[in-house]
Amino acid sequence: MLVGVVGKTNTGKSTFFCAVTLIPVVIENRPFTTIKANRGIGYLRSPCVCGDFNVKDTPSNSICIDGIRLIPIELLDIAGLVPGAWQGKGLGNMFLDDIRKADALIHVVDAAGATDEEGQSSKPGTRDPVKDVEFLDYEISMWLVQIVKKDWRKLVQVVDVMKGNFVDALTDRLSGLSIKKAHVSEALRRTGLEVEHVSKWTDNDLLNLISTLRKIAKPMVIAANKIDLPFAEENVKRLRELGYPVVPCCCEGELILRRAVERGLISYTPGDKDFIYKSTSITDEQKRVLEIIRSKVLFKWGSTGVQQVMDTAFFKLLQMMPVYPVEDIEALADHKGRVLPDVFLIPQGSNPRQLAYLIHSDLGDTFIYAVDARTKKRLGEDYVLKERDVIKIISAKART
Repeated sequence: MLVGVVGKTNTGKSTFFCAVTLIPVVIENRPFTTIKANRGIGYLRSPCVCGDFNVKDTPSNSICIDGIRLIPIELLDIAGLVPGAWQGKGLGNMFLDDIRKADALIHVVDAAGATDEEGQSSKPGTRDPVKDVEFLDYEISMWLVQIVKKDWRKLVQVVDVMKGNFVDALTDRLSGLSIKKAHVSEALRRTGLEVEHVSKWTDNDLLNLISTLRKIAKPMVIAANKIDLPFAEENVKRLRELGYPVVPCCCEGELILRRAVERGLISYTPGDKDFIYKSTSITDEQKRVLEIIRSKVLFKWGSTGVQQVMDTAFFKLLQMMPVYPVEDIEALADHKGRVLPDVFLIPQGSNPRQLAYLIHSDLGDTFIYAVDARTKKRLGEDYVLKERDVIKIISAKART
């Protein structure tokens, strides 16, 4: 799964990306700092199962800090948008081409309204951030509409004349955008549009369908950035009326905390409510800045919000969950003796065979059954995996 970090230019997207991945990208208070999309690894935060079993784990594909399992995921920092992007203005073509790859979107919004329509800096309260969300929705929807319209006559002919299946035809047209048949079917259900005579649809009908389809196929969470500035708090309340998950955040504060950890100044895990000073050599200025973050962000909002945005995107929007496969059910280890070495993200509703395929195709092909490490019960292919299950896969290959 790949999540794209999107938004109007100069809202803090690159700061968000850098705070999550610690990749040194260019961060400046001006439009179009990001020209080419940046890929990087961030981490999701989940309670580790090591505490459930009272064991000391030895993670391999992830990290465990004080009972918190940090699970690696991939992010894409996409170039900023300006009005008319769907027509190729600004970096529109580049942005919209990059967004094809994303399964979900993190929309970084200047909640303080301190950047104008074009991304130029202005006084807090100048811009309505609700308009920024509506603007991005419109740009993406219009881009998708243009893709569909290129072959619209052919698609209408397939349905109206040749009595073909509209869902299949539209899915095929949008297959390169990670849009699935189930997404198209659900969009039709929500809009109530009839597919028997698509030639009678108006432009507004098509835009309505595509807008609904985008929200289903590429769900979005709003990162309400700059929460420490004036007007931000009241704007968050208005943003929540749009129907998207909204997480108040301070990307710059998170980046400062992460850098302070790198320098050994503080102890802090992304998503924490507070930090602890570690160094006695911290300067007065460094402490002043950290205390501002503590009082204006951490104590007021409970965190910087950046980690919560990440967790919302993967755990809620994409409905992924962590599952721990082991080879030795008693020691909770792999063949090298590493305890709880791996954690896999798997879609909610998955079964043990699907987990086996995620580990290795041969394991899925020769799957026989699984064993629950907690109950020691045998689990068949019809068992629905639960969040933080610890599972041993039994396969025909493993028996030979």
